[in-house]
Amino acid sequence: YMGGQPERVDRGGERMDFTEAYSDRCSAVGLAAREGNIKLLKKLIRKGYSIDVSDNRGWMAIHEAAFQNTKKCLKFLIQAAPSANYIRSKTFEGSSPLHLSASRGNLECTAILLESGADPNEVTNDATTPLFLAVENEHTNVIKLLLQHGADVNGSHCWSEWNSLHQAAFQNYSEILKLLLDEGANKESVDDFGITPLFIAAQYGKLECLRILISYGANINCQAKDQATPLFIAAQEGNDKCVELLLAEGANPNLYCNEEEWQLPIHAAAQMGHSNILRMLIPVTDRVCGSAEGKVSPVYSAIYSGQEICLELLLKEGYSPDAQSCPVFGCKSPMYLAFQKGSEIILILLKYGIKILEIDLGLCLLHRRYNLFRHFLRKDCKLSCQLHLVEFSKCAVSAGRDYREWLPSLLLAGFNPVNLLFHDWIFSVSSDALNFLLEFTNWKRLPWNVEQVLSSRKATSMWMPCSYFEHIPSLSHLCRLEIRSLLTSVCLQSDQHIRQLPIPTCLQDFLLYLDVLKTYSISESWLKAGDVCEESTLPSCSNSEHKEEKK
Repeated sequence: YMGGQPERVDRGGERMDFTEAYSDRCSAVGLAAREGNIKLLKKLIRKGYSIDVSDNRGWMAIHEAAFQNTKKCLKFLIQAAPSANYIRSKTFEGSSPLHLSASRGNLECTAILLESGADPNEVTNDATTPLFLAVENEHTNVIKLLLQHGADVNGSHCWSEWNSLHQAAFQNYSEILKLLLDEGANKESVDDFGITPLFIAAQYGKLECLRILISYGANINCQAKDQATPLFIAAQEGNDKCVELLLAEGANPNLYCNEEEWQLPIHAAAQMGHSNILRMLIPVTDRVCGSAEGKVSPVYSAIYSGQEICLELLLKEGYSPDAQSCPVFGCKSPMYLAFQKGSEIILILLKYGIKILEIDLGLCLLHRRYNLFRHFLRKDCKLSCQLHLVEFSKCAVSAGRDYREWLPSLLLAGFNPVNLLFHDWIFSVSSDALNFLLEFTNWKRLPWNVEQVLSSRKATSMWMPCSYFEHIPSLSHLCRLEIRSLLTSVCLQSDQHIRQLPIPTCLQDFLLYLDVLKTYSISESWLKAGDVCEESTLPSCSNSEHKEEKK
């Protein structure tokens, strides 16, 4: 075989196909045998016509007779054979007359061939036996006959060690399966991948065959070479009834199904979105997988494939949204992975109380989820500390063009603006963004290295700092900075605390930078647009653009 197709050979300048019978390539004797014309066949042989001339497929007259079930012709050809080996003649694909007869379910011809000395265990070019072909085509009586004449019940197919028992399970031939088992077929036989017939039945949802194999004592916890179990493959393929049967018969749901020892049937069900199977597996699966280091919570599996129903089911049944870090998926938290999958997944995690981490703010910027960014700040998310500042800063640079969407909320929440005054930020953002950030600083008391970078930016671009940045800030501005520095970040993350201070409204407005926001066309009401409810879909990000001016 070449590329999965029968090999074509060049004969007489034409392309020949082993699967197609060319009438002009078949001998007269072969045509007579094909048509069952015993009188013509005898006449031709008496005239000296050869019986071993092959056609384009390598078929001789005996192959035609065996395939077409022309019994009289077959008997005559065997009697007229030039040698004892004629009955074992093979086509170009390695098929003997017995292979062709068994595959067609020609019981009488099969019996004639066997009684005449045909080998019941002869194999084709791809190691297929007559018994396998009879099983594949559901010819029960031919199977019985072959077994009576010594056919190996465990004979293989295609060099892969896939045998007749595998094939019977795959095609859900329950009666044939029983017959083979009763004749001594090895119920634990494995193919090249370490897969047993029971595994096949579980994989393809052949419930009756699965039940039979279990009743004959086949191992329900067998593992393929990649460590997968029948329960795992049934859960992966969504075969509910097979999963139910396997669990009822004692299949182990906590047997690891990969070499890294973290993957269980529950992961397969969650990842593939099989919620009914997931409901069966949750009560019997050890919860250690949801929290232990080195393991992977099935929460990750559901998020990875965007399986919202399965994710909510896991969380509802007690799996934590704050699962352990997951190097397997390259994620530090479930939220980290959720940002790659969409709004609904994020909403589900928020609904079940996921703890919002500092790194999540950076993820909001990286994925342009600005509404979510504001929501996280209002939910008392900790501001990036030195540990996460470098990573957050990179995300801030990537979202610099959309600064109006997120920077006001961040600064009003108490984030130290100096932490963004580094080279990449200063040189990548627009003039407006840079000026806006400096409004939240004492611009005459900046660190020396920051002043050097700002000077370089001014000298190499068309950035125009606000004119008052050349002077010492006003006393009112300095007082605003001082008062806000005395308030905790928790107080600053919501304007309600400042609105409750026993001071005039105008001073409250001043502490909330409403004068600055107005200058930069940012309304106070817009900043509050960070509330997210579980029933709503997070709006897509805004992509306001601000041109970078350069000399």
